Amino acid sequence: MDEFVEPLGPRILIRKDESRHQTRGGIVLPDQAEIPTITGRVVEISTEVENDEDFPVAKYDKVLFHPKNAIPVDLEPNNVLFVVPIDDVVAVFRRQSNRPIEEADFENELDDDISDLSELDDNEEL
Repeated sequence: MDEFVEPLGPRILIRKDESRHQTRGGIVLPDQAEIPTITGRVVEISTEVENDEDFPVAKYDKVLFHPKNAIPVDLEPNNVLFVVPIDDVVAVFRRQSNRPIEEADFENELDDDISDLSELDDNEEL
């Protein structure tokens, strides 16, 4: 019989990524200076989170989470599963769309911002 964890309330189950022992630049870190890893993959989502449109998190998404309130799950020998409140998930990693970003997109936004500023009266304080 296989066991599984079903988070209840506004929580998700995350499989934490392995800690890094080497920086991207190739510097090997000693064990004492290990950088805590707070990224992982969503393994399971509670029904409450799944039905809430305010939290666009799905199974298998890679997420960045704050580990303070994460509850370790003693289901695997190396303890990489954590039940995390959805409010502690601070980012979801998404792939960039195939549409290339054009300079004109930024220029249009800048023009809109400048036109908004022109409406200010010189006597008004910011």
